[in-house]
Amino acid sequence: MTTLAPRRVLGQRGRVVILAGLAITLTAVNLRTAVTGFTPLLEIIGADVGFGVAVAGLLGAIPAASFAIFGLLAPAVTRRFGLERTVTVALALTAVSLLLRALALSPHVLVLSTLLALAGIGAANVVIVPLVKAWFPQRIALWTSLYLIFMQTGQFLAPLIAVPVAEATHWRVSVGIWVVPAAIAALVWLIVAARRPASTAPAPAPAQSISSQTVVTPSISRSVTVWGLVVLFAMLSISNYGIVTWMPAMLTDAGASAALGGTMLALYSSWGVAAAFVVPSMATRMANPFVIVVICAILLVAGYLGLLISPLAGTLIWVCALGIGVSTFPLCMTLINRRTDTAQAASAVSGFVQGIGYGLACFAPFGLGLLREATGSWSIPLIVLAATTVPGVLGGWFACRPRRIEQL
Repeated sequence: MTTLAPRRVLGQRGRVVILAGLAITLTAVNLRTAVTGFTPLLEIIGADVGFGVAVAGLLGAIPAASFAIFGLLAPAVTRRFGLERTVTVALALTAVSLLLRALALSPHVLVLSTLLALAGIGAANVVIVPLVKAWFPQRIALWTSLYLIFMQTGQFLAPLIAVPVAEATHWRVSVGIWVVPAAIAALVWLIVAARRPASTAPAPAPAQSISSQTVVTPSISRSVTVWGLVVLFAMLSISNYGIVTWMPAMLTDAGASAALGGTMLALYSSWGVAAAFVVPSMATRMANPFVIVVICAILLVAGYLGLLISPLAGTLIWVCALGIGVSTFPLCMTLINRRTDTAQAASAVSGFVQGIGYGLACFAPFGLGLLREATGSWSIPLIVLAATTVPGVLGGWFACRPRRIEQL
């Protein structure tokens, strides 16, 4: 009789860990769909609701801005309420806001609902990194790869079906279908938060919550490694949101169809799936993965110059180069966990890096759109994007050095 209770506890813990793994993958699916499933429809939605390039640029800037603001706030919230409750509320907010966006009848409601939806995703974006460390501390590379694969799959699938679904039904249906996975993810996390047994609270347990930790996080703002991660992450985010927001428009301005723009955005996103398989494993096996940063920078420059010189003749090549070039994203996510000792530290660093990085990146979509309007072409915006690789490489040098963040 005395062995039944421990077995029962272990069984409960195992079931909760399985649910947490499912919840992490479901969360990952939702981290980009609200963005990449929306931008290919901007011209269609603008014609229906009534807005132009300025509002389109604002809508493109909202994801990075929301990720920045709520990324900085997320660690403080998780310290008070725990990781699981925070991500549950964040995804519920996302689901409700996506529904509101699908029903929007004016640009004001469209912008507000987008802001709220991306606020929830911004919090989930930061929290998922320490969730991996808290629930699967011995399998960080594997679970980082898994969540990035599911995230990139969502990012790839959303633009691929956005225009066809909108043409077959209505843009509101195309935008609204992403309410369902967000709501399901919130429900699973609600179950996890309710069932997390007390026996998982001690530090060695895999289901440890940030709120249960007592380890003091050092002043991460004094860490050169953290600032290297900030710069690297900011530059890749500028590239990513510049591409996601404006690449379809670049191609249509060059004479391509809207469907081709959505397909190329899907192709760009699909390379993130491959990177999610490869990069975390490489980063955990290499003492200094700086070579990944250099290769990615070269590919980004090649892709931008290709779109500048011959946007339609070599579109597939340029888009593939850009898709592989932003593989420093999974590198940054892996390094946050690899360079920290606790889930508390990983949460703090994740919020700091993504908060500042996305904060800088939020100016990219709007600024690039203004440059396009002022110059009448995409030449200057593409040159600006290519130039961001220089500080990215410099930041990567410091971020990739084999040094613990707790060591400052």
